[in-house]
Amino acid sequence: MDVRNCRSCGRLFNYMSGPPICSMCQKKLEDKFREVREYLNENPRSSVRALSEAMDVSTKQIKQWIREERLTLSEPGADGINCEHCGEPISSGRFCEKCKASMTNTLNGVLGKPKAPEAKKQESHGNKMRFLQ
Repeated sequence: MDVRNCRSCGRLFNYMSGPPICSMCQKKLEDKFREVREYLNENPRSSVRALSEAMDVSTKQIKQWIREERLTLSEPGADGINCEHCGEPISSGRFCEKCKASMTNTLNGVLGKPKAPEAKKQESHGNKMRFLQ
């Protein structure tokens, strides 16, 4: 059992996986995410900075939700959200569409197409008797 202090409130909790925050703080964060998403739906042209100030959430947290593809900006790269590979402005995720396609093609090329298993030919020896020497 892994017991840790919550990064947000400092309470001890049983850590399973993910960010090191307790279940109460995780619930508060999810509630805040819903509020931010609703605000963004009502104000689609909001920048990360304006969203942060209006909803009292750190820009770092908002950018994390954008990187996780939980939020999408209306204008790509307006607030410094860029592709981690080529630096092109993006509105959500970690990579632009070109880099995603390139990585997919590279992976498919490396892995290759799966080959059908070869059928083993069984040699028939009939009813021959065998002796061990």
